[in-house]
Order: sequence, then structure tokens, then C-alpha cells
Amino acid sequence: MVSTDASQRETQIPTNLRLLLILEEVARRGVPVKPAELVDTLGLAKPTIHRLLQTAEAEGFLQRDLDGRSYGPGPRLRQLSVNTMSAEHLRTARLAILRGIADEVGETCNLAIPDREGMIYLDRVETKWPLRIQLPIGTQVPFHCTASGKMYLSTLRQKTLDGYLSARKLLPQTDHTLTRPKALRDEITLISQNGYSTDNEEFMLGMSAIAVPIIDANKRLVATLSVHAPTQRHDVDGLVLFLETLQRGAKKLSNLLSFDQ
Repeated sequence: MVSTDASQRETQIPTNLRLLLILEEVARRGVPVKPAELVDTLGLAKPTIHRLLQTAEAEGFLQRDLDGRSYGPGPRLRQLSVNTMSAEHLRTARLAILRGIADEVGETCNLAIPDREGMIYLDRVETKWPLRIQLPIGTQVPFHCTASGKMYLSTLRQKTLDGYLSARKLLPQTDHTLTRPKALRDEITLISQNGYSTDNEEFMLGMSAIAVPIIDANKRLVATLSVHAPTQRHDVDGLVLFLETLQRGAKKLSNLLSFDQ
């Protein structure tokens, strides 16, 4: 039975706006959301929330979390986010920032965003050196053995990180890949303390990388900024010398991605 107060609140929200408000709230929270939480936050009736969630799930905008009760962004909502970030005026400004970093560091600069299975390269500016690592835009790389991926893992809630570490084997990409959950967890703890992550030939032999987070207005990681280079030119310690340059660039990108400004 829907309460009178709930019915009155619901009539104040236009029908064609309700699903959009649900998607906005799920995206804003950044963690799986239970229907009851949406009822409390949006003031919509419980049957309405469940009906709209089912519609959004069926169309791929939302998907169930592992607990079977909570909802998070689905593939279509994640793609919508990518398309929004790839809008021409935003991308032009982003590339100008990336180009400035690449020129200062002298190596390839990348912008990557997290997906369910790994990090996806959204933008990049290549080094001018003929010897370079080819990882085109759209490439998906693993979380556990890349600088960007480990940076993302370091921002997860403990429960989510535990679920990731226990869900599957950490497959080796090279002899340097961390494949023991405890070793990776220890590294993630260190990343959280330092505010940056590295890849010491863990994803690809002969390649080192460093990454820093790009944070939104809610202090959540939305993307990573990274530089990678052949080890013949820079090892990890050499790339760490450019940390301040990357952090300045990440701050500029964070400001650019703050759509509520």
C-alpha cells in the first residue's frame, strides 16, 4: 500500500523525469544502490522505483550488483559517460592539456577510464620518439598489472576490493606481474598512501609507467592520467621525477571534468 505522502511526492515529479533522476542518482553515488535508498532519496513510491529499475536493467542502462539487490551503471550508461566525455569541446581542451604534459615529459601521455573488466584508453598524445609503445585509444588493459588499473583499485571500498581479489586469478602478463593477492593488496595500500601508482614492466616487458588519479567534485576517481615509456629511456624511478607535472595536469583535467561549474 503506497502512503499518501509518497503519492503526493511522486506526483510532483514529472513522469518523463523519473528514470533520469534514478540514473543520475546511481551515477552520483558511485557505488551500487539498493531500491530502498532510491525511495528515501527521490521520494518516489516503491513500486515505481522497482518498475523503473527493471526497465533500466532490461535496456542495459543499469545492471545488478553481485548481491542481486543493488544496482550500478550498465553498459549503455557507461558508454553514455564515455560519449559525454568525448564531446568535441571537452576533448579539444583535454588534448591540449595532455599535449602540454607529453611535451614536458617527452613521453606518451594517456587518459584512461575504468570499465568493469579493466581500464580503457580514452585519449592519448604520442611521444615524438620513433621508439614507442603502441596502445591505441579504445584499448582495454587489466587492472592488476597496469599503473592506471592499480591506481583505480586503490580507490575501491574494502569490500569491493576483496571481491575483486577473490573473484579470479591474477593472470601474469610478464615475470614481474603481481599474481598473489596479498602482494597486490600491499602495493595498493602503498599507492593509497603515496597518491600515485607505477608499472615496473608488469604489463609489458620493456615498458614502465606512472599514473595519478583524476578526481571529480565528489572526490571520486573518474579517470587516470598516466605516462608510459620504454625502459631504455625511463625506468620507474625516472618517471617518478615527473610526478609533479602529472599532478598539475590531473588537477587541470579534474577542473575540466567538473560539469557543475
